[in-house]
Amino acid sequence: MTKFVPEIESGSLSVVGPVREDNQDSIRIDHDEHSAGSGTLFAVADGMGGYAHGGVASLLALESFFNTLFTRNGSPIHKALQRGVETANLAVYQKAQQLDAGRMGTTLTAAYLFGNMLYLAHVGDSRAYLIRDGRSTCLTSDHTTVGDMVRSKLISSDKIRSHAQRSVLTKSIGTSLFVQPDIIQQKLREGDRLVLCSDGVWSVIEDEEFARVANEAPSADEVSRNLIDLALDHQTDDNASVVVFHIRRLTPVSSEQPSDNGESLGWFQKLRKMVS
Repeated sequence: MTKFVPEIESGSLSVVGPVREDNQDSIRIDHDEHSAGSGTLFAVADGMGGYAHGGVASLLALESFFNTLFTRNGSPIHKALQRGVETANLAVYQKAQQLDAGRMGTTLTAAYLFGNMLYLAHVGDSRAYLIRDGRSTCLTSDHTTVGDMVRSKLISSDKIRSHAQRSVLTKSIGTSLFVQPDIIQQKLREGDRLVLCSDGVWSVIEDEEFARVANEAPSADEVSRNLIDLALDHQTDDNASVVVFHIRRLTPVSSEQPSDNGESLGWFQKLRKMVS
């Protein structure tokens, strides 16, 4: 099987928005420096405004998730993602008990890029969009009451953004002792872009607009800025956060390079060198 080293360009931006007093979203991009041969991790978490300490919840969830994934010690990526979500969930749940804060919660949508493979871990109603060949595809399912209604064909998908219960989550990080994430796997191609965003962005931007903005902007940083500007122009009433990465090149490497388990330091150093 051919292995690939990706050349990645990334960008991100998070703003309070015109209505909220503080930003309860958290975003993060990081490269695994703890074990050879590993990939790059991108994530967005949206603290739940109706609960106490939403910003603490989103920041703690990302910290716990990243630390867990970067110490996976060669375990399969999908299992590491599952364990990362479980660890993040428990950390937020326990912090709420320590602070006597009632319920603390957050969404979590994380993308782990390894070679030409994308692995997503998803809880809540932040989203991941794949931009390919001029089109955008939402890879995630909203864990909301309205999302359930769409999947049950009780309402059409075009009603999601305007529905009064759009933000009522059915699954989140930290609000209960156990949570089951969606784990999604997607093979990537050269030229693909992935957009992770909180609902303060996608609730006011139609799916096809993600592709238009991504295709018009020359860099990942500009895609991030333009999406946030568009959300603000469309009068979002929430925090707005975006993480973008662009697969500029996928370079094949020889078969002696490691796969998912990451045994070779040379593979990792080559990956680090090519990530912009």
